[in-house]
Formats: sequence, C-alpha cells, structure tokens
Amino acid sequence: MGPTLVIELAERPSWTVLDEFHALLRELSTHCEQSRPWLFDVLVPLERLGLATPAAGTAYDGVASFLVHVLGPGLGDVDIFEAEHADDEPEVRALLGFTPTHAVNVSADCNRPVDHMATALLTAAIAEVLGGVAEAELPGTQVAVVSGLPGVRGVVGGDVPTALGSAEFLRAWVVRPGFRLLK
Repeated sequence: MGPTLVIELAERPSWTVLDEFHALLRELSTHCEQSRPWLFDVLVPLERLGLATPAAGTAYDGVASFLVHVLGPGLGDVDIFEAEHADDEPEVRALLGFTPTHAVNVSADCNRPVDHMATALLTAAIAEVLGGVAEAELPGTQVAVVSGLPGVRGVVGGDVPTALGSAEFLRAWVVRPGFRLLK
C-alpha cells in the first residue's frame, strides 16, 4: 500500500454533497467500483489530476490506483472510524476546531513518487467537494516546508508530525521540492 491522506469532517455530508463526491470520482477515473458501501476502488489518469503524462519507457503507465473510503455513522465502517479516532491528540482537535464525525481516507495502491503527488491532488479535489480538513502525517524533513504554506491550520509535533490544512495547502505543498507524504 502507498501513501494515505485523511479528510476530517465536522458533520455527515448531505446526500447532495455525497452525490457530487461520487460524480467527481466517476469524472476523474477510468474505473470506479464501489466494492461495499462508500468504499471505492478507482483508477485515475495522472493528467486528470494535472500531472504530466509519463515519457515512453518510464516505470509507470500514467494511471494511479486508489482506495477512497468514506467512514462514519450512517455511511460506512463506523468501527474503523472509531478505532482511528480513539486516540486523537487534543492538539489535533484544537487545530481542527471540531470533533470529527466522519472522515475520508484516500490511499494509493503503490508507493512511487508520482503516487504521493497523485494522492495529494486527489485528496485536494475531494476536499473541495466535501469540505473538511486534510490531515497529513509528515516526514520530519517536511515540517519546515509546510509550516508557512497557504491553507495550513498548523502542524502538531510528536513522534509523527501532522499538518492540518485545506485543499489549497495540499496543492501548494505538492509543488515544493522534496515533497513526499509519509507512507
């Protein structure tokens, strides 16, 4: 499995917003299969995320594969949502400004550098539709890089530093030299 980003949501999205989210996944992907409620397996051509098509003979084919999982009461996998939020740090909740009721996990199937970029850009597109705050665990080398970016709410230290921010933050970060998500 490759890198994962999380979008924390303050409330359950409306059915209208969820329809827009599903339409976005279908629009961006060449394959969008819902294997169980609110768990999507999608294949996204990189150019649809604004990434260059690879040159001939490169190690990847211009497509990234993801699992996109909406979690929380009334939608899907409440047990996973509760387990993932059981030990939320108070500093994270303070920066969020709310206690998450739902979340969306965006996980790449591979761990190539392009998958890190594609994960950030797909997460940004989803966050623009659903709202919420992106939560990104950071490699230590990235803390100084993200701290001053637009859309950053803040960075929480600890064993694994975590940045919280908007879609604007993710898009600003992905173009920085040395960009990399924590796997």
